[in-house]
Amino acid sequence: MGEERIPKAWYNIMADLPVPLPPPLHPGTLQPVGPDDLAPLFPMALIMQEVAQDRYIDIPKPVNDIYRMWRPTPLYRAYGLEKALGTTAKIYYKYEGVSPAGSHKPNTAVPQAFYNKQEGITKLVTETGAGQWGSSLAMAGAMFGIDVKVFQVGVSFRQKPYRKAIMELYGAQCVSSPSTETNAGRSILAKDPHSNGSLGIAISEAVEVAATNPDTKYALGSVLNHVLMHQTVIGIEAIEQMAMAGAYPDVIVGCTGGGSNFAGLTFPFIGAQLRGGKKVKVIAAEPAACPSLTRGKYAYDFGDTSHMTPLVKMHTLGSAFMPPGFHAGGLRYHGMAPLVSHLKELGLIEAEAYGQVACFEAGVLFAKAEGIVPAPEANHAVKGAIEAALKAKRDGTSPTILFGLCGHGHFDMQAYMDYAAGKLEDKSYDEQALQASLADLPKIAAE
Repeated sequence: MGEERIPKAWYNIMADLPVPLPPPLHPGTLQPVGPDDLAPLFPMALIMQEVAQDRYIDIPKPVNDIYRMWRPTPLYRAYGLEKALGTTAKIYYKYEGVSPAGSHKPNTAVPQAFYNKQEGITKLVTETGAGQWGSSLAMAGAMFGIDVKVFQVGVSFRQKPYRKAIMELYGAQCVSSPSTETNAGRSILAKDPHSNGSLGIAISEAVEVAATNPDTKYALGSVLNHVLMHQTVIGIEAIEQMAMAGAYPDVIVGCTGGGSNFAGLTFPFIGAQLRGGKKVKVIAAEPAACPSLTRGKYAYDFGDTSHMTPLVKMHTLGSAFMPPGFHAGGLRYHGMAPLVSHLKELGLIEAEAYGQVACFEAGVLFAKAEGIVPAPEANHAVKGAIEAALKAKRDGTSPTILFGLCGHGHFDMQAYMDYAAGKLEDKSYDEQALQASLADLPKIAAE
């Protein structure tokens, strides 16, 4: 598929929802937040996209011009994996690891940098887990002349030094979180000087910097509506590519942490279903050590640990939840995107949780069969697709399975070395701590 087929507009699933999405609430008044409440953090163009009801939002030409560096991304038939599994299923995967940053994250980093540049912003601050988002925003910042500061979750900062290196190569500053640079970071370190950190803590630090510096805006790599919408270029392309292959998925699998790559692949297919198209089985594959969709409560909660963000209704493990330091750093978030959570409540998606050892086993099998080394996060989608293919084999059925391979694992080889050496463990969260975190959820009368 040539460059001329790059989508000219993002798809907004809000237009097709059978039940409206519950609004974000101001933590002080518990009333729906308005544009003015978000203006200190985001440029107005993104705030308007956050609440837009239009089915399609045009992609600005400067953004589309940069997309041409890696889009359209390839859709592959996984013949090698099918043979290795001896399955009757047909398996396809959409590969986002061909982007300069090695993942799907530039799909939203580039437009976020563009809209901030349009509003005259010269500094952006963000958080990152494994570093795929941080490196993508660093790249986009370099392209638009914007200074970028990244708070990287401490455990991933230590596990993945090359992610820090690529952020700095692009000109960004990368800080281990929790840090001594913010009140949020200092308060966490006072309680636990050896804290692994979490995405919730890193978000608190980034939001604090943006909220206290008028020349700095905040950028988020997942969770928010506009971020998920930017990623729908993945699914829009996949629909056309599947048609070129004379196929349409019966099952779609994506890994989920905050929800952006999962939404990007699945929302265009779910939207087609909601408008009367073919029904698809959609599976969100998440880590068993941070299982927001399978163990979390659907409730209003803060998006960060220090309670600086609006309250959003989502599947959450509680904003104080601290997941163990497993290798899929991009999936270590206490909550799931409100839109993804809403679709699960409506019965439009399912969720499965997998341990990291089984996911790495699946990733190694995939690499041997298909030649691509998946990122630890993407291994969850590989595992989900393999499980669906093996079920088809047991059932004697021949479904078409599509999954999202959201990034490569070239910066994550220490994790694969640990797996090969038998050092990788299935780390479990503290059940007592989870229950305490859930018990501490904000009390919202409307629920």
